[in-house]
Amino acid sequence: MSSPIILMRGVYGVWLREIMRATRDRGQMIGGVSRPLIWLLILGVGLNPYFRGEVYGEVRYVIPYTYLQFLFPAVIVLNIMYTSIQFAVSVIWDREFGFLREVLVSPMPRALILLGKVLGGSTVAMIHGGLVLILARFADVTLSLEQMAMALGLMFVLAFGLTCFGVVLAARVRSFEGFGVFSNTIILPLYFTSSSVFPLDPALTRTQTATAYPEWLVFLVQINPITYAVDALRGVVIGFNQFPAIYGPAVICTMAVVFFIMALIDFGRS
Repeated sequence: MSSPIILMRGVYGVWLREIMRATRDRGQMIGGVSRPLIWLLILGVGLNPYFRGEVYGEVRYVIPYTYLQFLFPAVIVLNIMYTSIQFAVSVIWDREFGFLREVLVSPMPRALILLGKVLGGSTVAMIHGGLVLILARFADVTLSLEQMAMALGLMFVLAFGLTCFGVVLAARVRSFEGFGVFSNTIILPLYFTSSSVFPLDPALTRTQTATAYPEWLVFLVQINPITYAVDALRGVVIGFNQFPAIYGPAVICTMAVVFFIMALIDFGRS
């Protein structure tokens, strides 16, 4: 039986391989930088004047933040989502070219091989999310060291869960082309129905919310786990929550555990 130190070295080796492969992919790095710039510079600045001041009866749809501030945490989540789920392409690549088969016949347990790959993808995704934090001053967001630490912790757990989700998708989609189309049909609907670009005003009652928004849209937002990830980061970064603060971390941690178990089951069948 291999010693724990040797097993940890194996996990480190798989993790390092994923990091090195990601750093050599210029397209990934360009996407990680250009994506938040486009969202914040074009969408954030363009819609900022229209974000407040609307009145519905006696209820004012006003959130005490600019649209740039409101959008900023959601762009962090977007960058993490794209990087985490697209990481699954590396799983398809390894399967297609035989590397995965060679690794799986090694004495290293499959759970640790998967852990190394997921940790590698999670690290890269968190780095891409961290790139958005560089734009905090531009969005007029000030972060203390405590806020930064809490945000990075949430970002890593979210990246871990979404990377596992990407592995689950990769087990069901066998081609690069199919995965590219399939992943985009998942990422964009999840993101746009997560209250990322528009708020569900917490001052409204359920009846008022249903009057202001279509009932089906409210339902999709409330059952979408990414909603609570965005809300958790908003709570840490700008101090604004649309839901009870405990919901976000609880949903993110549950996602990470459930998707890792699902990924482990699928990885074991590889």
